[in-house]
Amino acid sequence: MKQNQNTLYLMTITLVATLGGLLFGYDTAVISGAEKSLEKYFIDGLNLSSLVHGATTSSALIGCIIGGIISGIFASRFGRKKSLIFAATLFFLSALGSAYPEVLFFTKGEPTIALLLTFNLYRIIGGIGVGLASAITPMYISEVAPAAIRGRLVSLNQFAIILGMLVVYFVNWSITSGQTVAWIDDIGWRYMFASEAIPALLFGSLLLIVPETPRYLALQGEEEKALHILSRINGKERAEAIMQDIKSSVSHSSAKLFTYGKLVITIGILLSVFQQFVGINVALYYAPRIFESMGAAKDASMMQTVVMGLVNVVFTIVAILFVDKVGRKPLLIIGSVGMAIGMFGVASMAYTNAIGIGTLIFIIIYTASFMMSWGPICWVLISEIFPNKIRGQAVAIAVAAQWTANYFISSTYPMMMEFSGTMTYGFYGVMSVLSALFVWKLVPETKGKTLEEMETLWSRKQAVSKDASAS
Repeated sequence: MKQNQNTLYLMTITLVATLGGLLFGYDTAVISGAEKSLEKYFIDGLNLSSLVHGATTSSALIGCIIGGIISGIFASRFGRKKSLIFAATLFFLSALGSAYPEVLFFTKGEPTIALLLTFNLYRIIGGIGVGLASAITPMYISEVAPAAIRGRLVSLNQFAIILGMLVVYFVNWSITSGQTVAWIDDIGWRYMFASEAIPALLFGSLLLIVPETPRYLALQGEEEKALHILSRINGKERAEAIMQDIKSSVSHSSAKLFTYGKLVITIGILLSVFQQFVGINVALYYAPRIFESMGAAKDASMMQTVVMGLVNVVFTIVAILFVDKVGRKPLLIIGSVGMAIGMFGVASMAYTNAIGIGTLIFIIIYTASFMMSWGPICWVLISEIFPNKIRGQAVAIAVAAQWTANYFISSTYPMMMEFSGTMTYGFYGVMSVLSALFVWKLVPETKGKTLEEMETLWSRKQAVSKDASAS
């Protein structure tokens, strides 16, 4: 009975934390249903360029970069729990502000440059919340989870991200279902953004009842509180031993970023960059537009987007089930090959102007391949590939690189599509091929290795590099 209580307590606080991942997915994908209406309201209304449209659609990513950069400072200074509460507050404010940016200073239905900037500001505020959640939610889960099941529990966060995307696809579809295009362009897109306020409020409220992590409490010298939480999760017998492990990990002093050489930092950055340069967020943000451009009506394009969301969930589960059995590298390479097939297929459809079920099939192949590989496994590798002494600095750099690459790819998509759809999707296909070569040549397999073994690996590589330079 006691073990069941421990499990229930652990799962409760883990599931509360994963709401941060759900909001991460919700906020980044909500734009997919609203971007065409935003184009009519702001871009067409003000006679602005497609580049401005791309920047507006992707403006939240500026906040994501900021949130990723400051996440380490917030987590260390204010704690994991308070930082997540702050992120929830930002989600809530962004949802309401993005839905009705005219409040206080502007007139509804009269777009201006100042109103466009205000809308982007609200989206950036939400993006800061996403950036904080993307770094701190996995950190929170890993610091409360027992070592034996830490991987599975942290992986739930990636599942929550995809679930958040799926939920917002259904929400957007339900809002637009049976409505006229005029209503959607006037009111519907506002409901899409406002809907995020509900999970944001739930997330912030539930965080009030979960504890701070034992690791952070230990860092603050509150060992009695840390022991109490550890005892509730692991039982009194193991709590003392785990506290000793926490003290040991806390005792790792920070080191200079390149203590273990430049290669490990480069690999971390390239993992993040390739995850975005293969074009996944184009499929997420612009999914309805892609399907409409291929000949689907608005209702059909929204439904096909929901189908994509279901595929995302199913194949994320595949990754969770096999990442510790097959290994990181094989899944990444298989995923890269699948993504290349999918994107080259879409490119060929665009070249021949062929419209039909084939395009949907290629996009599903692409997204399924990503979700079983680069989607969750990139985050797994970033969390475990860096040595303990530089992990905080290195993860911050990798996360910032990921959001920066995300912003670049998403904001340039409309402009690239104006030039050539074939070239655009072909580019993402080429990036998929390069990502496979990168993993094959440079990324070490981390399956079954402890974090200390990774530190030994990079220390050895750095020593070999120094010997080679000396000779």
